[in-house]
Amino acid sequence: MPVVCVVYRLNTYPLIHVNFLHALFNAFALTPLMERFEAENGTLVTLAMFFGPLSTLPGALYLLVERGILRSNTAVQGASVWVFVLLGVEAMKAYRANPYFSISTVQIPTWTTPLFILVCVTALVSNTSFLGHLCALGVGYIYGLGYLKILAPPEKILRWIEGKLNLLGRLPHYVSVDQKTFGRYGVLPTSVPSSAGLGEGSVPMTFLGSTQRLGP
Repeated sequence: MPVVCVVYRLNTYPLIHVNFLHALFNAFALTPLMERFEAENGTLVTLAMFFGPLSTLPGALYLLVERGILRSNTAVQGASVWVFVLLGVEAMKAYRANPYFSISTVQIPTWTTPLFILVCVTALVSNTSFLGHLCALGVGYIYGLGYLKILAPPEKILRWIEGKLNLLGRLPHYVSVDQKTFGRYGVLPTSVPSSAGLGEGSVPMTFLGSTQRLGP
């Protein structure tokens, strides 16, 4: 079969699961992490990144190592790849805020926490792919360092899509471009502007579109 006919698998393999329990456990692990990512980056960016680079890059890296170096052909599937991508992202954010945590007199880098989780999952859960999860974690680390944010769609295009489809009005928990915490290149400013110079009945720009929260 031509490669072009199966390339879609690099985007869709996180949606395929072995059975109901596999999907259920992945959903429990993924939901709080994905919710946090969506609140920080917006719903459209989340969809674009997780059905784009944050699925394709771990899959391509896995194929490179599995087929190109190890000369093996073990298939992987499941949303746990997204879980480990997000664990890597969160680990790098935690590392910037608090580089180390201490166990007795030993200082351990914060970014290594997902590696311990990876080892535990591999040891305790049968038929898990250590290499697949490691590739996802590596991509998460790179994203957490900010190197992959350039792959996010431009906000101008996202605003156009939001306006045309009226997503904010139609979807009750939708997070728009103007509601998200992080911009394409860092944290958005959160300071409240002075009310001086605002006419009667005017609303400061900081509060526009900020009343709808993700989740119940």
